[in-house]
Amino acid sequence: MKLSVAIITFNEERILEKTLSSIEGLADEIIIVDSYSTDHTETICKRFSKLKFIQQKFLGFGRQKNYAISLCTSEWILFLDADEIPDETAKDSIRKIMSDEHQKCFVYDIRFNNIFLGKALKYGGWGNTRRERFFKKGYGKYSEDIVHEEFITTETKCRLNGRINHYTYKDIHHHIEKSNKYTSMMAEKMYRNGKKATVAKILFKPLYQFIKSYFLRLGFLDGLVGYYAAFTAAFYTFLKYKKLHEITNLNK
Repeated sequence: MKLSVAIITFNEERILEKTLSSIEGLADEIIIVDSYSTDHTETICKRFSKLKFIQQKFLGFGRQKNYAISLCTSEWILFLDADEIPDETAKDSIRKIMSDEHQKCFVYDIRFNNIFLGKALKYGGWGNTRRERFFKKGYGKYSEDIVHEEFITTETKCRLNGRINHYTYKDIHHHIEKSNKYTSMMAEKMYRNGKKATVAKILFKPLYQFIKSYFLRLGFLDGLVGYYAAFTAAFYTFLKYKKLHEITNLNK
């Protein structure tokens, strides 16, 4: 059986070459759907012979990922972000599953190592993350949400051995830049779904998020980076509700 690795990109030169190098020997084809990057993303992609580079205007994360899935020609799909690298155990597990003639599962989730500012976080809600990333074509797709899309399947999910190392942000500036982008999209998504942003939510939702991440989910055990992760999670919550409030007022 063959494997397609699918990735959507926009200005991903930071570690894209490492990601592609890590899966080149595993994949039969690599599908990149790029949203017209202005950095060296395309140049990096053209170094890999198995790679098909397609450019399309960004449709939102869910729709963009589904378009990438539609371009895959293999029976199995591994979907990665450009800053995610599967470890050797994960790759061996994928090979074993594809070589099994009596497969019982067609959708697998996998544990993540979320590496935040150089540290692999173990607490605060970051350390037990699992996501569906390996599946047989036709057995699942993503919701069409503009951001924070979900994998939709009616199949029973199994667990893939190994981990995906997720190199989240280069530095604090990169984190703030992406948070600003994602909170704008999240506010738009919430508005479309009829969500409301009251003053109470703007004030107290961020506080609860910090308490949940830092204390209830033991983020303090990750040291200074754990504090920063909890603080920025709270700030992310503040921004999305504040932006939702602004969008609502503009559309009255």
